[in-house]
Amino acid sequence: MSNKSSKSRRDFIIDSAKSVALGVSAINSPFIIAKSKPTLRVMGTHVTLQEELRKQAMKDLGINIVFEPKGSAAVLQKASSNPKSFDLYEQWSDSINILWSAKAIQPLDTSRLKYWKEINGISKKGRIVDSVDTGRGDCPNKILFVQKDGSLGTKETNQISYMPYVHNVDSFGYNTNIIKKGVPYETESWAWLLDERYKGKVALVNAPTIGIFDAALAAQASGLMKFKDIGNMSTAEIDRLFEILIKKKEEGHFAGFWTSVPQSVDFMVKKRVHIQSMFSPGVSGSRGKGIPVTYASPKEGYRAWQGVMCLSKETKGAVKDAAYEYMNWWLSGYPGAFIARQGYYISNPERSRPLMSKNEWDYWYDGKPALTDLKGTDGKVSVLKGEVRDGGSYIKRFSNIAVWNTVMGNYDYSLEKWYEFLSA
Repeated sequence: MSNKSSKSRRDFIIDSAKSVALGVSAINSPFIIAKSKPTLRVMGTHVTLQEELRKQAMKDLGINIVFEPKGSAAVLQKASSNPKSFDLYEQWSDSINILWSAKAIQPLDTSRLKYWKEINGISKKGRIVDSVDTGRGDCPNKILFVQKDGSLGTKETNQISYMPYVHNVDSFGYNTNIIKKGVPYETESWAWLLDERYKGKVALVNAPTIGIFDAALAAQASGLMKFKDIGNMSTAEIDRLFEILIKKKEEGHFAGFWTSVPQSVDFMVKKRVHIQSMFSPGVSGSRGKGIPVTYASPKEGYRAWQGVMCLSKETKGAVKDAAYEYMNWWLSGYPGAFIARQGYYISNPERSRPLMSKNEWDYWYDGKPALTDLKGTDGKVSVLKGEVRDGGSYIKRFSNIAVWNTVMGNYDYSLEKWYEFLSA
């Protein structure tokens, strides 16, 4: 037999052996062959839908993941009206009432959430320590647990409307090259957003369930009006608020309304604004581009939010399994450590602690001075040696909440007024 013939026969035997091995593998692991790499479509905002996280999750979980980031108002509108357009939804707790009433999402089973017992009291009780006030509006536990009648409430059950993960307290950012740095919790105030000194250099976030509270806190802090319950405004209060805002807009007070974190960074970098509503990644991103933005610690308290992960009512089978794996991955350590570097907290922080340097943990969670420069999620230095986190420690910041992001009882009416304000 020729060498060529011998080689061909050996190749045939090897190929046959591989085929047999694959057959055995298919018998022992039918999911791998029959349902190889399900594709999970994740809809949300630029805040968490970051490419590094997508790549790491695909590597760790062996699934395909497609991110669809949008502005917060756009993503909520699409998800609530078309649950077939996504499998997993990532946004903030103020979206829950809308998604739940629209029947766009399905309950989650806590027994399938690997780290459920590790999730802290912010989500389950609405407070980080028992001694502090929960703040106005929809603190997370009010809309977390699915009750027997299908409503959402505080009584703990084994079904929940969302998986709690990232969270933070928000305020406004200001450029300290232009505006003198204030004293946290003492002189920094929401009133600054409506201060005449900054006319023409102010922006608000263009998200009706978020921007309205920044504006309301500013109006109340300025002494222009007072709310009986800022987390549940009456129509008369909403009318008065937007009279103030429209007048300010007509006078040229506002330079713009941003819809995404990258746009808020652009506003700061191009000096279109000196002060504006901001999210922590926008502050980090601006600092990474050389703009010294301070994230205010308002004496009136922060606007707080809880990140949510929800399952579309249409998600089922292998994709539903993949969605649970992805949710569990988010609380497994790496994502929490990653997201801390843009100033966000995770619901079970101790699992992320070993993946952060002591210096990082001390700065981001404990409010201690940075011993070295620290980088943000974009790899650029966002914290300089010696700096202390704006607002201090995790506990300090979450002990000063004025209101939570909320969908109020008069949401539809406030929505009309918001768009009237934008078009004025």
